[in-house]
Amino acid sequence: MKALFITIFFLLPALVPAQLKLVNDTLQMQGDSVVITANRMERKLSNVTVPVNIINAKQIQQTGSLRLTDILKEQPGLTMTSGFGAGVQLQGLNPDYTIILINGEPLVGRTAGVLDLNRIALGNIKKIEIVKGPSSSLYGSEAMAGVINIITEAGTSIPLQASLRYGTYQTMDMGINNAIATKLVFYQGFYNYYNTDGYSIRPNSSSRVTTPITRYTINQQLKINLTDNTNVSFGVRITDEKIKNDISVNNGGTTITSSGNENNTDQNYNISLNHRYNNSLKTSFRGYLTQYNSKQDLVTVSGDPYYDLLNHLFQRVENQTDWNVNKKVNVLFGAGAVWEGVKSTRYDSEKIRKNNAIQYGFTQLEWSPLDKLILIGGVRFDKNESYASAFSPKLSALYKVNTKNKIKLSIGQGFKAPDFRQIYLDFTNAAAGGYSVFGTAQAQEVINQLSQKGQIGALYDSYFKLKALSPEYSTGVHLSWDYEPNANSFYSFQLFRNDISNLIQVQQVGAYITGAQIFSYLNIGRAYTQGFELEAKQKLNKKLLLSGGYQYLETGDKDQIDQIKSGKVYTRGANGYSKLLSLSDYVGLPNNSKHKAQLKLNYYTSNGFFANFRILYRSKWAVNNTNGNEVFDNGDDFAKGYLSLHTSFGKEYKNGIYLQVGCDNITNYIDASNLPNLPGRTFFGTIKYQIFNK
Repeated sequence: MKALFITIFFLLPALVPAQLKLVNDTLQMQGDSVVITANRMERKLSNVTVPVNIINAKQIQQTGSLRLTDILKEQPGLTMTSGFGAGVQLQGLNPDYTIILINGEPLVGRTAGVLDLNRIALGNIKKIEIVKGPSSSLYGSEAMAGVINIITEAGTSIPLQASLRYGTYQTMDMGINNAIATKLVFYQGFYNYYNTDGYSIRPNSSSRVTTPITRYTINQQLKINLTDNTNVSFGVRITDEKIKNDISVNNGGTTITSSGNENNTDQNYNISLNHRYNNSLKTSFRGYLTQYNSKQDLVTVSGDPYYDLLNHLFQRVENQTDWNVNKKVNVLFGAGAVWEGVKSTRYDSEKIRKNNAIQYGFTQLEWSPLDKLILIGGVRFDKNESYASAFSPKLSALYKVNTKNKIKLSIGQGFKAPDFRQIYLDFTNAAAGGYSVFGTAQAQEVINQLSQKGQIGALYDSYFKLKALSPEYSTGVHLSWDYEPNANSFYSFQLFRNDISNLIQVQQVGAYITGAQIFSYLNIGRAYTQGFELEAKQKLNKKLLLSGGYQYLETGDKDQIDQIKSGKVYTRGANGYSKLLSLSDYVGLPNNSKHKAQLKLNYYTSNGFFANFRILYRSKWAVNNTNGNEVFDNGDDFAKGYLSLHTSFGKEYKNGIYLQVGCDNITNYIDASNLPNLPGRTFFGTIKYQIFNK
């Protein structure tokens, strides 16, 4: 296969038309793209008051990224997690604090708070917008850390595109895009087939094993212009995924192996009616329905069956109105309602759907008192039937010091309501040592029943603290300075701090007489994440662009820090004896690296040849507490820091042919226990044909 890729590469120049003249659109600085996610209104990037990163289709294409996880792992401030699929941490906050949207609508179907980003194909993506910092003032729960909005292609410059990719692990990806437009109707369709022999993607796997995966994705969009000022649009997205599971899990020194099948289906349907009254006033009515269904059938080596079902239904209606009052003032306001429910074998009955309803309203005012100054204030109110109501305010500002310097400041509060699993979970994992996790709605009642049957060996102090959960809150502050000295250079420096209260944490509340653990959830945490990020882009010449990013991150549990300062926490010294834990040995929250960096070199010629070389670095991170003090310190288990190298190169031709070859993880770094989503060295080759509209 390596020889095939090398042969293809050396044949590329022979196919170049002599008259070929392509626009170099890769070597751009920040530019002035239109951004939607930051304000829920179309704004130029130069006028956005909060930290935003944009990943365009060209970047996705030239890195050879297939799934959302592939491209996000290369972005500053983002870290991929490996438990229960590929999740994303944003500035040190766990995956369940970042909302994932497609065209502004949320995806559902999280497992243990993680939305597996491998579900999302990138073949029809126009751009990805990443907003950092609390965004609940516009997007509600799950937007404590920020927002990632995937925006699909809606243009007609390429009415037909077909691609085929083949790579290591017999990975095959086929995609077709087509678009049709008239004065009255626009249609865009995307079809994707993905198949691979794969590798282990489950947590705590004792070894890397083959995990065959087959995915189908269909995305259809239709827009009808009813009048010059009114249109209606429809969208359908369906993903079907089949996985052959071969799992080996270690829990409490016991390894349990099981095998079977998993089937996941994700369906999304949306409709919107959009009307523009005049150049200053427009409104949009949207309806959205999504359903995620997951089934897993396993059998352990001992013959014990394991069946798992999750069905999550989410429905939403919403209205948003944008009013351009004058050149200095813009206002948006909206309201909506959500109905959602979950059925699961992990609750008391898979036949009974647990339901919740939310009504909400939001507003935002944008004011430009000076040509150099933009101020934005917003607030959202969520009335949740199952939990206390929540206000989410936010203030942000942009000051253009001059044409080269911009300063942004944002202060906001985000919240996350307790989810269904934290309230209703009733789950015993026979495939992983027989541990149990109970939601707070029935934890004490179920444990009392087990105790009466003589199955409980111990109850901990945390058991007696169980009560109804409250929403988690985060206050985030972001300060950034953007410096663009000339058309060839861009630099950005960001400071951030997030303080979280009412943190919901999993706690062991007891144990069975067999020693298997019993867990539940409590509002007992106060935590923080803080640090800074650096980003830089420098055109070395007309063909070379050097870019990079670095994040320094500190995290901590405030209650644990208070206990350490008061001399109440012990650890084991090098001699094996107990000693007081010093604050200098405290490492903060698990699964967070203090240092993370990216360095990228892009080469692009006017005749369509491109090449890139990317270096990704992540420092060590704590994974297991081994000294029994429930605090992560330097004496615990860490995953080693690592460096991964990636490259791709190819040719884009005027006649519509596009060829690319690449290699990911060139150094073949493997850590099966801590990075089950990172395979060894992989090669790929892509051929694409596209028709351009003149």
